[in-house]
Amino acid sequence: MNLTTITAGAWTGFLGKELSPRELEATAYAAADLTAKEIARLMGITPKSVSKRLDDARFKLGARTVRGLVLEAFKRGLISFASAASPSPEHQRDESHDGILIA
Repeated sequence: MNLTTITAGAWTGFLGKELSPRELEATAYAAADLTAKEIARLMGITPKSVSKRLDDARFKLGARTVRGLVLEAFKRGLISFASAASPSPEHQRDESHDGILIA
């Protein structure tokens, strides 16, 4: 079986590009605004190992911060919001009424 994507929360990561599977997984969880401790719990590793994975990913993508890492990974197509490709029925736009914008 050839696995080409991973899912981490609401994010999908695309394998075989620039990051290792564990770096990609940690990056996808970081995109969900999780802390290193929360990511560690989900990945079954220590928070220090999460920090190492994120540091390695930052170095590979030339990012200075975790926020920069997430932005760069998104820009390069390494991660995407899982529901962006096919919105669920409750998130589809209702065309039967006009919206009101209050500024």
